[in-house]
Amino acid sequence: TEKAPSLLQTVIGKDLCDKGALQELMPYFLGSFGNPTRIDYGTGHELNFMAFLSCLSHMKLIDLNLDARIIGLKVFHQYIILMRELQTLYWLEPAGSKGVWGIDDYNFIPLLWGAAQHSSEKGLKKKKNAIQNVTPNEIHSASVQKDFVKDSLYFEAVAFVCTMKTGKLAEHSPILNDISAIPRWSKVHSGLIKMYQGEVLAKFPIMQHFFFGSILTLDAAKKPERKKLVL
Repeated sequence: TEKAPSLLQTVIGKDLCDKGALQELMPYFLGSFGNPTRIDYGTGHELNFMAFLSCLSHMKLIDLNLDARIIGLKVFHQYIILMRELQTLYWLEPAGSKGVWGIDDYNFIPLLWGAAQHSSEKGLKKKKNAIQNVTPNEIHSASVQKDFVKDSLYFEAVAFVCTMKTGKLAEHSPILNDISAIPRWSKVHSGLIKMYQGEVLAKFPIMQHFFFGSILTLDAAKKPERKKLVL
């Protein structure tokens, strides 16, 4: 917390700091790593990191047209790795957990973006083990898990859930288990978007803590054009 201002200043530069960028970013950055009083972490804190990245994009510090894959598969992934280490080291309480009836106690975006990975168009190089060739049901296959856990945000997220809980997937995470029965990743992805809107963005216990500033305001947003990303 004490080093956060100086850390962010090196990222955004003096000119943006003079325009109030630091005050805009600090609530999102500090809110990304859990609550220091309650010692908990959940999808609301994850949302703060997403907001932090969105603000960096608005400030033209990152270009999503060029950097979207790097942001999603590298930057965000490193954030998730850090938070998983903190969860296991300090046994952070899951903020707003629904128990077995929640999709995950801590995170949602790795599953959402992971499904997008699997439903994206294939690149020019046709690979036999391309990530798009895997089906949702194959999260139950130990050999497939081993092959794709390092490349797939979705498979990695499911594997982490299974390390944190005991028993079969159908017992401790019935929603994840039910999702595996959906035949197409595009269907999984669209369903997770609706679930995220309903279970995170539309939940007052989560959004009551969210900071609305001059960039992410309470004004209704325009629907962006959807672009297909080729992996």
